[in-house]
Amino acid sequence: SEINARLDAVSEILLSESSVFGQIRNLLCKLPDIERGLCSVFHKKCSTQEFFLIVSTLSRLDLEIQALVPVIHSHVKTPLLQNALLEIPELLSPVKHYLKILNEEAAKTGDKTQLFKDLTDFPVIRKKKEEILDVLSKIQLHLPDIRKQIKNPSAEYVTVSGQEFMVEVKNSHKSSVPSDWVMVSSTKAVSRFHSPFIIENYRHLNQLREQLVLDCSAEWLRFLDHFSEHYHPVSKAIGHLATVDCLFSLAQVAKQGDYCRPTVQDNQREIIIKNGRHPVIDALLGEQDQYVPNTTNLSGDGERVMIITGPNMGGKSSYIKQVALITVMAQIGSYVPAEEATVGVVDGIFTRMGAADNIYKGRSTFMEELTDTAEIIRKATSRSLVILDELGRGTSTHDGIAIAYATLEHFIREVESLTLFVTHYPSVCELEKVYPDKVGNYHMAFLVNEEESAEQKGSEDEERPEFITFLYQITKGVSARSYGLNVAKLADIPEEILKKAAHKSKELEGIVNMKR
Repeated sequence: SEINARLDAVSEILLSESSVFGQIRNLLCKLPDIERGLCSVFHKKCSTQEFFLIVSTLSRLDLEIQALVPVIHSHVKTPLLQNALLEIPELLSPVKHYLKILNEEAAKTGDKTQLFKDLTDFPVIRKKKEEILDVLSKIQLHLPDIRKQIKNPSAEYVTVSGQEFMVEVKNSHKSSVPSDWVMVSSTKAVSRFHSPFIIENYRHLNQLREQLVLDCSAEWLRFLDHFSEHYHPVSKAIGHLATVDCLFSLAQVAKQGDYCRPTVQDNQREIIIKNGRHPVIDALLGEQDQYVPNTTNLSGDGERVMIITGPNMGGKSSYIKQVALITVMAQIGSYVPAEEATVGVVDGIFTRMGAADNIYKGRSTFMEELTDTAEIIRKATSRSLVILDELGRGTSTHDGIAIAYATLEHFIREVESLTLFVTHYPSVCELEKVYPDKVGNYHMAFLVNEEESAEQKGSEDEERPEFITFLYQITKGVSARSYGLNVAKLADIPEEILKKAAHKSKELEGIVNMKR
């Protein structure tokens, strides 16, 4: 029911005529990473700039979604979308208060001493600022005394290189400076002094300023703590935004054309796909090289195992990945690249494909392959989809066939999962005769280009590899041969090696037929 709720929401975004969906999409554009930002606020790791960005973004979203509430009530029908959107303003309502307190300019420059507009809630900062103003006014009131002492009625304080409240005296008038004044700096023309009163008060002023910076930092952390009390509602609102964002993304995918809404069922063990395509390869190929669609019919009560053979590079791996991807997409509540699809909910998709060793742990490619398989055997259930690609390669042919055969038989008899099994071993295909109701043999269709092969042969005894045309179509029945030499030819293996290989292949085939 949850998956269908998502599908309903995706369908509504896809098919609705209302402009409200366009407005919501525009709200979601160009947002910062709010979730990460909220996390750094909660852990008090954020700068004032980051906090301001997060809070102003949330506040804007709150206002704009609030304005859309009447339209959401009347035009958004699916509960998943409607509930998510309508809850956001309520959850974000505390955020506005924090934005009002902050001074935007100071937040953007990172100046914590000017960060808070109204200091009524910050008595420590207010008191410290008042003390600073007291000292500043004392220093200003001292100026007439200074003017008298150096007999210069127009003397003013100067600030040079960060040193404040210096009195500048021309070097020719130095004699008028009292002996207890301290010279701070000088040039050829002038000397600059601090009077004892200034020295004492300036030191006190700097102490107060340092204390103010520390107090402001402490208040800032307290302020973040206070904001973090609303962490859970704000986090929930961000979760709702993410849900809406995902649904819009899935609707964007569904728009691509030739995507259908899958039927998802709880109690059926089946994967039925009519003309399914691989979502990624389909998008990469574009219009001109259209991906060849394929149909799948797996059912827990009927044929639940497909053994797939066929030439190398014929499309076997793409086909099995396509089935797995369509199952995943259906189960997250997305439209799927097919004409029709019915998917029973699976509890897991287990895959064993590709080849990789783990030399650092002393494990060969074959060991890794079998370890993966052992884990699948332990974990898969009758509600799983299992995909095994060429199990048993990487050891001697007989051992490989034996392992592949026994493993697949275990999945058919014991695990009873929906299984796609790709192999190049014809012996494995005999399982269809043992379990005719549960197992089907399939191959990827191809054409052997006889004329070209015949032309190339020339002399009778000179063997050459056949030329294959792939049809990429899943077809009933076993493919007796894998046409590996055709891939060797495509890979540009030298001609004389190919001839020798074709000759050897013919010879081995002759021996096997004689034995039979």
